[in-house]
Amino acid sequence: MTDWLKNTPPNPSARLLLAHGAGASMDSDFMNAMAEGLCARGVDVWRFEFPYMAERRSGGKKRPPNRQPELLEAWREAMASARPTALPLLIGGKSLGGRMASLVANEPGVSGLVCLGYPFHPVGKPDKTRLEPLQAVQVTTLIVQGTRDALGNRDEVRAYDLPATLNWLWLDDGDHDFKPRVKSGFRQQQHWQSAIEGIVDWIDQHWGDRP
Repeated sequence: MTDWLKNTPPNPSARLLLAHGAGASMDSDFMNAMAEGLCARGVDVWRFEFPYMAERRSGGKKRPPNRQPELLEAWREAMASARPTALPLLIGGKSLGGRMASLVANEPGVSGLVCLGYPFHPVGKPDKTRLEPLQAVQVTTLIVQGTRDALGNRDEVRAYDLPATLNWLWLDDGDHDFKPRVKSGFRQQQHWQSAIEGIVDWIDQHWGDRP
């Protein structure tokens, strides 16, 4: 059974399931900011944790991510639990969470995919790309990415063979957590808010204005 953190507004326009990244939990500062900000703009946000992170929470011991089949099974369980709704069902997440979501995005009932800092390759290994899930995705997709993300910066990503149908929001000078350098003139919270606004605009574009 999935344990949820839910941020539900009075009249939601869509339900978004969000999974965390490899190293931080579903209630990290990043995940809290995304969920609370999107809820304030009318999106029903449900967060869950992969088994390894739930075990880390209960036992206090750091554990590596589960194998991919286990991560995907967690996603399928979450989708089955959250699907009974008339709202569009969107899935996505931070880094690992978004990459695993991209692998199940074509399954029945999913309307859209949101990737927050997609890990296009491991740090320092630009030749080991992870493009296949995005190349195969059939639902409308939004990728929010920092321009200097060490797991896929703008120059690298522009050279990839990716579908023209993908929607992009680039955050100037942002790293994998959307944090810019001081000299850029931007702040991390500013980029987090830009990500929230970009997701809301994308939802409005594809699923109509919220009540």
